[in-house]
Amino acid sequence: MSTLHVEIPQLRPDAETVPQDWVRLQGYLAGQGLQLSIEPKPRQFAGGFANLNYRVIIDDGEAVLRRPPMGPLPPGAYDMGRESKILARLHEQFPLAPRALHLCLDESVLGAPFQLTEYRRGVSFRDSLPPPLAGDAAVGARLGNTLIEVLAQLHRVDPDAVGLGDLGKPQGFLARAVEGWIKRANLAVEGWATPRTRALIDELSGWLRTHQVADGPAVLLHNDFKLDNLLLDPQTLEPVGVLDWDQGTRGDGLFDLATLLSYWTEADDPEAMQRVQQMPTAQPGFPTREQAALAYAQASGRDLSNFRFYRVLAQFKTAVIFQQLYARWVSGATQEARYATLGELSEGLLEFAREIAQGQRF
Repeated sequence: MSTLHVEIPQLRPDAETVPQDWVRLQGYLAGQGLQLSIEPKPRQFAGGFANLNYRVIIDDGEAVLRRPPMGPLPPGAYDMGRESKILARLHEQFPLAPRALHLCLDESVLGAPFQLTEYRRGVSFRDSLPPPLAGDAAVGARLGNTLIEVLAQLHRVDPDAVGLGDLGKPQGFLARAVEGWIKRANLAVEGWATPRTRALIDELSGWLRTHQVADGPAVLLHNDFKLDNLLLDPQTLEPVGVLDWDQGTRGDGLFDLATLLSYWTEADDPEAMQRVQQMPTAQPGFPTREQAALAYAQASGRDLSNFRFYRVLAQFKTAVIFQQLYARWVSGATQEARYATLGELSEGLLEFAREIAQGQRF
């Protein structure tokens, strides 16, 4: 395979880095016995719409500072405490998980809870692959298979063995997910929903309640597993880390799979799915969503008979996430122009979820 020349770490320019009170943070960490270097100022990692992640130098070593986005937050979202609990020990059985280093719940320091985690040196891909990987079907097949293998590996972890036997509430997980995402949808579109968005939320809410299935076996869930949360060695493309655990819990593993597939674009998908631009899976070599699901079923032993329910729920969830992001633009919590069209995008994703519910798409 050709050598990939990508700068690591992948950082935003100084002008695009969301500033933090580095002096205040330095003073706080000094009180915790940690020395933060602030000259030059920490830089924000590139990519992502939500949590803010920075490369920081702590005690002369690299670490990651992670905090929620600026402004008001949806209830229960961006849970730094949950993520830190997961990362405290998960690496013992799932080596791709970075170690937790420090958690601060005192919002007076940076305006929100934050954490420090181990830094893993690798490259992540989002909507496209860089030269010389772009268009290489062998690379696409390898990345697609790696995603499924890593997810199945996570789901084989024994939660009790890593101190996470009490994480979340797996009993009733799917029913709570249905009602929770319906509630979030209604909150997110308050004040700006188009008639079509309102009608789609109502129709899909009814479909999900009517087609509710019983919970499958409980496993550790990442809850936002996709390619840009997987760090890869730039020379070998072997996985070196899995990031973004703030939504982690215990529940039905098929929901994790369906969440991954809600970002898994195919070449003939409608415009909204193409605009999601979360993974380059429409490029040559990547398996289709159905092929990926069958590979997971083989690796995990799970039955896919009721998988359409999971797909609709996860696609609905993804649409709602974009609605929440658009609501931040509407409220003025963010001025980033890329948020301005997310309301239209979320409506298109609801349309796609409707097609899945009707059996027109996998």
